Amino acid sequence: MKLSTKGRYAVMAMADLAHHNTGRPIPLAEVADRQEISLSYLEQLFGRLRKGRLVNSVRGPGGGYLLARDPDDMRVSDIIMAVDEPIKATRCTPGSPTGCHSHQGRCLTHDLWEELGNQIYMYLSSVTLGDVCEKRVLGSSRLTFEANRDGVAAAAQ
Repeated sequence: MKLSTKGRYAVMAMADLAHHNTGRPIPLAEVADRQEISLSYLEQLFGRLRKGRLVNSVRGPGGGYLLARDPDDMRVSDIIMAVDEPIKATRCTPGSPTGCHSHQGRCLTHDLWEELGNQIYMYLSSVTLGDVCEKRVLGSSRLTFEANRDGVAAAAQ
């Protein structure tokens, strides 16, 4: 499953705002430079983030963007959903009774991919922007990978 640039860039830019927060508005051009994202693309995303009430904009000299609430109260899934980025792993339309095949049936692996999308959404709903900025996201996946790698190495001996 691939998350598109819209969702990834929105989370990157919001993390940048949170990380560089001094209480004053941050110009989007600074975020664009630091994150190496097109300014015009960020302007589109921030329009959606503002409508989603995740950021506040300040116009004029010294203007820019501020987070609308504390990073620990902002879930990563909220950011992704605000930029209209669906979190799905199937080809089918979410909630549709018909499938992705030409005869309107579901493929054999539909439930597998649908549940993967649900798990991704649940995970992103459990992680806050504060978790990302404070590097509290690392952990169990690294341990699982290392345990699996060590188990394979031990079995090979």
